[in-house]
Amino acid sequence: MSFSLDPRLAADAHLVGELALSRLLLMDDARFPWLVLVPRIVGARELVDLDAADRSTLLDEVTAVGRALETLVRPDKLNIAALGNVVGQLHVHVIARFTADPAWPQPVWGFGTREPYAAAAREQRLAELRAALAPAPAG
Repeated sequence: MSFSLDPRLAADAHLVGELALSRLLLMDDARFPWLVLVPRIVGARELVDLDAADRSTLLDEVTAVGRALETLVRPDKLNIAALGNVVGQLHVHVIARFTADPAWPQPVWGFGTREPYAAAAREQRLAELRAALAPAPAG
């Protein structure tokens, strides 16, 4: 059996790229800089389903994604969570939050109506994220 992304995640997000362990997605809600890491481990539903090496890799990826968001958008807070109450496939949210965002200080889940990115803004955000997460050239 090969990895496949839950259709609900695929419908609500845009591909940023593939990390060592995870598929990285940009949630299609321009109100919040919101990324989701989905480990490409078939059948994984919980963090405890990963072996120690994969858990370590996932934590490194969450850290890299969080640092990229800090650099790009300078949030007041990062929200990092793996809930899975609606989508059972293991995935980790990394959300840049601001004290002035419309949901502050509440969680973003289920808040208001999603505002999809305009095409140009989406492509710009994807390019920024890809550049921020690109490995440094060897030199």
